[in-house]
Amino acid sequence: MSGETILVAQDLKRFYEVSRGTFKPAAILKALNGASFTLQKGKTLAVVGESGCGKSTLARLVTMIEPPTSGALKIREVDIVNADRPTRRELKSKVQIVFQDPYGSLNPRQKIGSALEEPLLVNTSMSKSERRKAAMQMMEMVGLRPEQYERYPHMFSGGQRQRIAVARALMLNPEILVLDEPVSALDVSIQAQILNLLADLQERLNLAYLFISHDLSVVKHIADEVMVMYLGVPIEAASRDVLFSNPRHPYTRALLSATPIADPLREKQRITLHGELPSPMDPPAGCAFNPRCSEATDICLKTPPEQRKLGETVVACYNPVG
Repeated sequence: MSGETILVAQDLKRFYEVSRGTFKPAAILKALNGASFTLQKGKTLAVVGESGCGKSTLARLVTMIEPPTSGALKIREVDIVNADRPTRRELKSKVQIVFQDPYGSLNPRQKIGSALEEPLLVNTSMSKSERRKAAMQMMEMVGLRPEQYERYPHMFSGGQRQRIAVARALMLNPEILVLDEPVSALDVSIQAQILNLLADLQERLNLAYLFISHDLSVVKHIADEVMVMYLGVPIEAASRDVLFSNPRHPYTRALLSATPIADPLREKQRITLHGELPSPMDPPAGCAFNPRCSEATDICLKTPPEQRKLGETVVACYNPVG
């Protein structure tokens, strides 16, 4: 049933201790510092922001590669954080991930057919012939030919490798697919093919996508909802159409102003952010964005803003634009 809530995250945090030398106490790196969102079947939530904003950390928490430092994460009302080992094992099959580099996620010495069958070999009691049949069917679904079953990863193009990575992620019939920059390493023409494939698979299988990206032109093509992050904190969330037509946070407006538009007659004002992204080990007091924000006032320098709802947008800003 499309629209059914399948995943709920509440105030997710992930901190790391980072050594600073023999005689200094360890620093705390706040990679993710309070993310809350829901994910629905048949829908795509895009998480966007600069490198270092916590997108990939969030992906690792949702896929249970790492546990959160605090917060709640539920799949179908089951609390992942406090679940026992058998329950977590079962839930892991419901959430799969597709990485940015398809070649790096495939064993170069393993034939594609074996790579696709491996999740079934480990997690099911299917016979060899059943596994082969399932792998063949999945190859056809993602646009690969039967004769490619016996080939190795180096014999495929980048786009074909990403199709293989998608196929492998789907072998256990997951309900949630985490896509961590899945097209950023591909040529633009191949990007469109993979995005169209993902859209087709989502419609056919009623999948929920958590789409991690820094490319807003890609996000505009695929997302239903968008969450913008900055230095480990979600700062704006809205539907795709609302966020792209009326961004409220100054950071979101700057990101959108840097996105190319395929219209030579349309004038566009570029908003330039000054300064570097602060270190997550030593974030500024108050709002983390205040050193680079043209709208910052005294309160922005002292107290972090809480998220509040403005119309159809949830924004963490004292001086939202518009």
